[in-house]
Amino acid sequence: MNRAVDVLVVGAGPAGLAAAARLAAAGAGRVEVLEREPAAGGVPRHCAHPGFGADALGRPLDGPAYARRAVRAALRAGATVRTGVSVTGWAGPLTLDVTAPTGLERVRARAVVLATGARERPRSARLVPGSRPAGVLTTGELQRTVLRFGRRPDRIGRRAVVVGGDRVARGAVRTLRAAGVEVAAVVAELPVHRSAFGAVPVLTGAVVTELVGRSRLTGVVVRTGDGRAATLRCDTVVLTGDWIPDHELARARGLPLAPDTRGPATDSAFRTAERGVFAIGDLLRGGEPAPVAAAEGRASAAAVLDLLAGGSWPEDGVPVTTAGPLRWVTPGLLGAASAPLLLRAERRLVHPVLTVAQGGAPLHRERLSGSLAPWRSVRLPPRWTRVVDPRGGPVVVSAEE
Repeated sequence: MNRAVDVLVVGAGPAGLAAAARLAAAGAGRVEVLEREPAAGGVPRHCAHPGFGADALGRPLDGPAYARRAVRAALRAGATVRTGVSVTGWAGPLTLDVTAPTGLERVRARAVVLATGARERPRSARLVPGSRPAGVLTTGELQRTVLRFGRRPDRIGRRAVVVGGDRVARGAVRTLRAAGVEVAAVVAELPVHRSAFGAVPVLTGAVVTELVGRSRLTGVVVRTGDGRAATLRCDTVVLTGDWIPDHELARARGLPLAPDTRGPATDSAFRTAERGVFAIGDLLRGGEPAPVAAAEGRASAAAVLDLLAGGSWPEDGVPVTTAGPLRWVTPGLLGAASAPLLLRAERRLVHPVLTVAQGGAPLHRERLSGSLAPWRSVRLPPRWTRVVDPRGGPVVVSAEE
């Protein structure tokens, strides 16, 4: 079946649904969202805890309620949301091959918005040795298991170790305790606020070096910063954080990836290197809260509408990279439109000085009033972008204490 739409959004998470709702409400024509999972809503629909804003009456929203609200908003705006539909490849610049319950399709669009999100690195990608026993989970696998089976220690485990120290690790601890699982310890390579985990022991400056057990996990070997090793007894380990953009579809089209994040390189309007293809949300870098991804989805609508109205596609922007203790920066390209940069650090920096330079010449310098934590992003205002030379080479953002 060959079909045509005006805007094709790939991924029905917070970013994709927010973009679809804004575009459909603005009269973008036929806006269609494709989601390979059996239900729309993305990661939040597995997160049965508050922290997703509030409803119209001020009551806190959990993840499933947030996801349902996002789906309703897209449908009420006039977008079509299709679930159980997988995009298998590209048949042309703005044409995608799709496998749906009804059969094979080829969908042509005037604009494609990639919102495929991110995933956590599994044990194999983290290079943690062991015999592949049962009981090794990522946060997403834990949430799906609890959502499906409820309070079932026989399905989840009775004693767990959580690896990681950011908000995702805190969510994993809450999920485990709500499911009746004892949390033996949190293992964090970077310094964390111990109080955020309550009475759970927190081992900072430590890494898991081995999984012990055959058919079922019986423990993990932990090495501390001073080189000592110990085995923590547990039957479940939850690997949190360490996000990978789900960029297979972007790579299949040959879109350039940002070297720091491994997500598609975009400008401040979420335009990729190929005309008509946009990328938004955690596909760009992973690890941001759902409201941040949704805000990017809404912000991308302006550039999509401009393209549909016959607007021009800008030339290649100026690349933006990081140096020193910064992990990544987005967007990876600076275009004509100015927008704040989103930064993430490798380690905790106290009142750091951020420096922006191009070709060795300083463009901007400012000291942050607070700390820069590796689990939280900071925005760098765009006022300095007007002095960037479009032909002056990459812009480098660095930080020092």
